[in-house]
Amino acid sequence: MEGQTTGPISEEMFHSFLQLAVKRQASDVHFEVGYPPTYRVFGELLAAKYPPLTHEDTEAIANFVLQAPGSGFTPLDFREVDRSYSLPGVSRFRASIFKQRGSWGAVMRTIPFAIPDFASLNLPEVVQTIAEARRGLVLVTGATGNGKSTTIAAIINHIIQQERLHVVTVEDPIEFIFQAGKGLIIQREVGADTASYSDALRAALRQDPDVIMVGELRDREAADICLKAAETGHLVITSLHTPDVTRSIGRVVGLFPADEQDTVRARFADNLQAIVSLRLLLRADAAGLIPAVEALLATSTVREAIREGGARVQDLRNYMDTAGADLGMHSFDQYLYKLHEAKRISLDTALGNATFRADLERRILIETGGRSA
Repeated sequence: MEGQTTGPISEEMFHSFLQLAVKRQASDVHFEVGYPPTYRVFGELLAAKYPPLTHEDTEAIANFVLQAPGSGFTPLDFREVDRSYSLPGVSRFRASIFKQRGSWGAVMRTIPFAIPDFASLNLPEVVQTIAEARRGLVLVTGATGNGKSTTIAAIINHIIQQERLHVVTVEDPIEFIFQAGKGLIIQREVGADTASYSDALRAALRQDPDVIMVGELRDREAADICLKAAETGHLVITSLHTPDVTRSIGRVVGLFPADEQDTVRARFADNLQAIVSLRLLLRADAAGLIPAVEALLATSTVREAIREGGARVQDLRNYMDTAGADLGMHSFDQYLYKLHEAKRISLDTALGNATFRADLERRILIETGGRSA
């Protein structure tokens, strides 16, 4: 993609950059003033061979996305907006359109048409166990870009393909489009189909759901409604931008005022089914990414620890690796050890992502007889 004709970028050229993103297996494409289109491939940023984008280029891109059929948006009405964008025959994208220093910018995240299954995502068996829960609260957590949405989509797809259940999703924006299975599914997009997560959640409880999927647990009101839905026998699946299991527990409780937190801990403990935390890591062969997974299942011991809070919650890391191991639980460090032992990630990757680096390094050195490679 050498050179640029006069005038702003064409829609055809914009689409060619998106096509190349899919071909390169890029997770995201950045369109920002002063830089060429830039791809994130296996965690690294790679610039396209194209001149730096101008104000006119990025405004044109914002127009292509926001004025797509059915969007209901125009750039002049917004400072930032997330929405879905489809390129037929290529991929779907989650578009984040924003203004920075008076100019438009866009980050497009690739979303495949086909929903991957647990095996192709390299997820452990415990995730399928979690997908077979039929009531309570399931949290999928991790930093942005670490596979939360894809994992939740795989869980939802497993449910509707296996059982005749009614699923309602509330997303901002809609990412994966689910195909017909044994179950029924309603997908609602915040902004386009409903005013807010809270409004859609209240309505969902009146739509005869078996399963409710909430794209992100953002505030106290949404958390309270999710807990009420779980308390009334629904399965609620949602995500949090938290790095691990213990901090996910703290985040949910911390959404509520201090004088409510003891009650919330009890409600959360009673209704939690599982927490899955994800970190995408570069594979040892550098040919792709593989998830490191921390998984907690809500046993009686886990529920008691959540009710008590404090140090008992911190102790759950050890519990996952010992008593919980027979049920498929594991902490990040335990999972990193297994990935390294299987030569799926490098030593540097394992140690660089460890919760307790020194402890993991010591264990690896002992198991390898003092060899650090």
